[in-house]
Amino acid sequence: RDPGKNRCCIKASRRRLYINCLCVIRINVIIVERLCLRLKGCMKCACARPDSHLIYFQVVIWRAVASIAWSVLLLPVTAAVFVLLSRFSLFHPIQWISDCTSLLAASSTVFSLVVLCGVVLITGFFNLEFYTLVPAIPCSRMALLGTVLHPRQCVHSLVYCTMGMLVMWCASVTIGGRYSTLGTPCRQSESGEVVTCLNEYHLFILLAGAFMGYSHSFLGVVQNMYYVSFQPIQQYKYPRFKGCLPMVVKCSVIQALYSARNFAAFYFFFGYAPKTWISSTLNLQIDSSIQPLDSLTGLLDFSLLYHLSISGTFLYLTWYLTVLLFRICVTEAYSFPVQSTFTEDAEQSLPKVLAEKNTLVMKFLALQDLALLSHHSLSRRLEVFSLSQPGGHAHNWNAISRECLSLLSELTQRLVAHQDAVASNGRVKSQSDIAETPRLSVPLRTPGSVFKSSVGGANNALTAPFTPDVNSPFSSPAIRRLVGQQDRQSPCFGTEQSPHIMRRGPKLWSASTGLSHLVAASFSEDQFGVVQTTLPNVLSCLVVLLEAVDRHFKLPHASSKPVRTICSMGDSTYKTLRFALRAALKTAIYKITTTFGEHLNAVNISTEHRKRLQQFLEFKD
Repeated sequence: RDPGKNRCCIKASRRRLYINCLCVIRINVIIVERLCLRLKGCMKCACARPDSHLIYFQVVIWRAVASIAWSVLLLPVTAAVFVLLSRFSLFHPIQWISDCTSLLAASSTVFSLVVLCGVVLITGFFNLEFYTLVPAIPCSRMALLGTVLHPRQCVHSLVYCTMGMLVMWCASVTIGGRYSTLGTPCRQSESGEVVTCLNEYHLFILLAGAFMGYSHSFLGVVQNMYYVSFQPIQQYKYPRFKGCLPMVVKCSVIQALYSARNFAAFYFFFGYAPKTWISSTLNLQIDSSIQPLDSLTGLLDFSLLYHLSISGTFLYLTWYLTVLLFRICVTEAYSFPVQSTFTEDAEQSLPKVLAEKNTLVMKFLALQDLALLSHHSLSRRLEVFSLSQPGGHAHNWNAISRECLSLLSELTQRLVAHQDAVASNGRVKSQSDIAETPRLSVPLRTPGSVFKSSVGGANNALTAPFTPDVNSPFSSPAIRRLVGQQDRQSPCFGTEQSPHIMRRGPKLWSASTGLSHLVAASFSEDQFGVVQTTLPNVLSCLVVLLEAVDRHFKLPHASSKPVRTICSMGDSTYKTLRFALRAALKTAIYKITTTFGEHLNAVNISTEHRKRLQQFLEFKD
């Protein structure tokens, strides 16, 4: 070939690469501008709303932004590891290192990093939009099918398929060689003319990215990958990330191998259709001299399977790290003031946030702060036990104890209602029968008001993002039949959705643990005796809930432990919630009984509850 023409082609290709790089940078800038405009608009709306909404945007939104920033900072590290693995050469280590070093400094790698930054931004945005604090547990396979076919979930799957193709395109450009471009020059066997043929290896990698993107979106629904749980043992961000990193890498490798196997089987049976369609659409010839990949001999290519596996691992690792960092940042402990000095900051105090109904994540953060306060902060416990001036009222303790008792009593009522339903051969009682169920003497709010937004609110994006909206104009009649209004005789109707009652409720051991430690600490720290007025209610509430939980374990399939999967990024801690709740309740009662001892005989409680507490005093329970 003419050297002058080659130099012109190289200059033209570099010029196109720079233009594409500028376009992608512009797209990322537009995405960041949109996010900033939305954040700015949210802050303006928050300023016009109560302080509870303002603190939500100050805490949750900025933590989500921080998780995205950390994900972007980790991209060069993961990309460098991917480059080293993609160009690995055991017999030529010096050439391997030199090639990787030159590739890391190449303009194509920089362009790929810019594209990957855009992918991470979109992934972080979806994490913020789709995260949930209450796991979505379908009552049947048809309900799961309706969730997967919901328009919102279809859009989610489409976006992740596109992002998967983008990441795989970056991976194929980085690997180079036969994976670099979609079109490759080839010579026709008849005329000998050089034409542009379809590069099936590049197409194979791109379609694998779309397949893995849909798999990630589908598993996000099945495995509750967007479920964010609060850890009972608090850790700093770096130790927690360091401890979870091996698990994330392991899950990425395993999921990439499974996806590579499944996609190879899929391409073996259906690969001819997309190959023919793309070749005819782009007017690309099919090179008959190369073995097609939709055959057994074409798929048994070790180099192809190796590059597919490491590219899939890089893809899943990028997404999983973003999800992990979002969980770590959102669930980080936040210290609320027990009492506010100024009136305008009263909505940001711990008692007010505990009573929050709309933003469930702030309620969880407040419960977490209450548990930490009761364990480790003497000065803040004294603020809880303090009296208001003037007046001498225990507003802080009354508000905190009332909210905790209300949460525990609500769960007790739901458990009792379900146990009554199971006792009547699985038929759910009518509302009048449920209303006649004996209730505790603890002052409660409206029944169901505490968890209405988390359990019954199908339209709440913060709690149930995958719950189909049957009233939506985009909802098809088939979806309405699949996930429409449930029958009142169904065991999944209403709030009695066992065996998912405890799985759907929040982790109430924070309330029981925080309340019990405050009661135990009041034995030596409560100078005004503010806890003594509510001590009978606290003991009765804990004992009644423990009895309801014990009866729940005697129900069919209630005590069976969940099946453990090999590796999954979905948080499955909600499956063992009933075990943790029973252990937390017993620990809370033991904490109180060992602290007060025989002084509990002077507390005004019923005879049955006194007998049960006596078993704890004698360490027989």
